[in-house]
Amino acid sequence: MGLRIVTGVALIAVVVAIVMWAPAWVVALAAAGIALLALLEFFALGERVGLRAFRYWTLICAAGIFYAQYSTGSVELQRFGVYVLSRGVGLTISVEAVLIAFLFGAAAMVLAMRRPLQDVLPAIGMSAAGLLFVALPFSYVARIDEIARQGGALLLFTLALIWAGDTLAYFTGKFIGRVPMASALSPKKTWEGAIANFVGSVMVGWFAARWINMDPATLLFIAGLANIAGQMGDLLESAYKRGASVKDSGTMVPGHGGVLDRIDSLILAAPVVWFLWVALK
Repeated sequence: MGLRIVTGVALIAVVVAIVMWAPAWVVALAAAGIALLALLEFFALGERVGLRAFRYWTLICAAGIFYAQYSTGSVELQRFGVYVLSRGVGLTISVEAVLIAFLFGAAAMVLAMRRPLQDVLPAIGMSAAGLLFVALPFSYVARIDEIARQGGALLLFTLALIWAGDTLAYFTGKFIGRVPMASALSPKKTWEGAIANFVGSVMVGWFAARWINMDPATLLFIAGLANIAGQMGDLLESAYKRGASVKDSGTMVPGHGGVLDRIDSLILAAPVVWFLWVALK
C-alpha cells in the first residue's frame, strides 16, 4: 500500500505539472509515449495466447494518430468579419489518413510476409485491436489539451474524475464491498465500489464547475458518462488480463502493475469527454 501511494502521488504530480505548464506538443508527445508503452504491454498479453501483432507498423501508426490529433487540434479558426485566420503546425494530417495508411500497410505486409499463413488473422486482429482499443481512444487526451483557452483545465478535469473515482472505489470496495460486480473478469470489483467510483467522478464535476466555463449540470452529465466509460475500460482491460492468465499487464509502475493498468479507465473516458464537450458546449 505504501509503495502504491508513493508511486501514485509522484505520477500525479508529474502529470499535473506537464498539463499545467508544458506546451501542447509536450503533452501530446508524453501521451504518445504512454500509449506506445501500453501497446507493447497489450501485444505481450496477446503473445501469451499465441497472437503476434505487426508490432512495429502498429507502433508507427499509433504515433501517427497522436501527431494527427495534435496537428488537427492546433489549427485554430478565428473569424473576424469575413476573414478566417488559421494557425497551426506546418503539416496537418487527419486520423482517417493514418488509419487508411495502417490498412494498406498491413495489407502489404500480409501479402509479403514470410510467416505461416495461420499467423495472418491473429497478426491483423492484434494490430487493429491495439490501434482501435488503445491508441485511438487514448489519443483524445492530446485533442482535449488542444481545446482553445480551456484545454488544460478540461484535461485536468478528465484526469481528476478518473483518479477520484478509482481512489474512492478502491477503498470502498476494500472495506465495505460485498456484492460482486463482474466476478468472471475481476473478482475484487464490487457494486459498492462501482457506485463509489461514480460518486467520486460526479463530485469532481461539481467542484470543477467553478473553474471550467460550462453549465454545472452539463459538466456533471459529462463526468457521469465519462465515469461509466472509464469503468467499462477498466473491465475490458481485466478481460484482456484474464484471457492471458496474468494479474497485471506489466511491471513498469511500482505498486500499480503496468502502464495499461494505469490508463485503462482513461482510454475510454477521454473520447467521451471530448465528444460531449464538442456536442454540448
